[in-house]
Amino acid sequence: MPTLFIRTILVFSLMFAVLRLMGKRQISEMQPFDFAVTLLIANLASIPMSEPAVPLFYGLVPIIGLFIVQRLVSYASLKSEKLRKLICGHPLLIIEKGVVNESVMRAARYSLTDLTEQLRLKDVFSLSQVEYAILETNGSLSVLVKSAEQPPTCAQLKVETQAGSPALLLAADGSVDEFALARAGMSRETLELLVKKAGIERMEDCLFAVWNGGALHIQKKRAKGAQGREEALFIDTGAGRSAEEDGRRAGKEGKKGKKGKAGKAGEIGKSG
Repeated sequence: MPTLFIRTILVFSLMFAVLRLMGKRQISEMQPFDFAVTLLIANLASIPMSEPAVPLFYGLVPIIGLFIVQRLVSYASLKSEKLRKLICGHPLLIIEKGVVNESVMRAARYSLTDLTEQLRLKDVFSLSQVEYAILETNGSLSVLVKSAEQPPTCAQLKVETQAGSPALLLAADGSVDEFALARAGMSRETLELLVKKAGIERMEDCLFAVWNGGALHIQKKRAKGAQGREEALFIDTGAGRSAEEDGRRAGKEGKKGKKGKAGKAGEIGKSG
């Protein structure tokens, strides 16, 4: 029994490492070749794990061999357009200028049910809305709706906007992410001051703290046995001031013993 357990751990570790090295694409986004290699690796890995009589070496070598083949083919397809089309195929134009290409759908064995289902996943509920639809080599459908169905952009409305940035999860379940803090240009001390400003005395009591570049979204952990709705707190640092400056201001207010609401740039809002 211990031998079987150790074999399972070794095979799983190798399989996991191989799949990680193959790339970060999801199963639904894999090319047919990559998907076939993944299935073979999974099948080969199950043999030495379930059959102790099979030497472990017989299971590990084929997995490593498939990985090497996959890497070589991937590298060769990057260098050769013809090889890439041979292995991955090429995109198919399912809908062109609002007209469904029946012959293309028949060749791809793609039914109208499949088409309408994929369109619904793209939030398109009528074929009349579609200008172009392309069946990609990984099986996904790319859709371009007609111009009359597209929402207006800020450029078309002549509205000036500032480029946004991804929200950063600075703290989760009381644990602070130092990398996210560095990305936000904020120190741990500043975060702790802002959390205290929201009425949370200890970082351990903070369920999460999310920084979106202009405001800090904080929620406190629910106490054991507590009832009622949780409250989300928002600390607006203002467009003209950084989080560091807001944190320093919060620290000064705390030292002076001030209580109540902060100024307009440090206002805390509550939502259920």
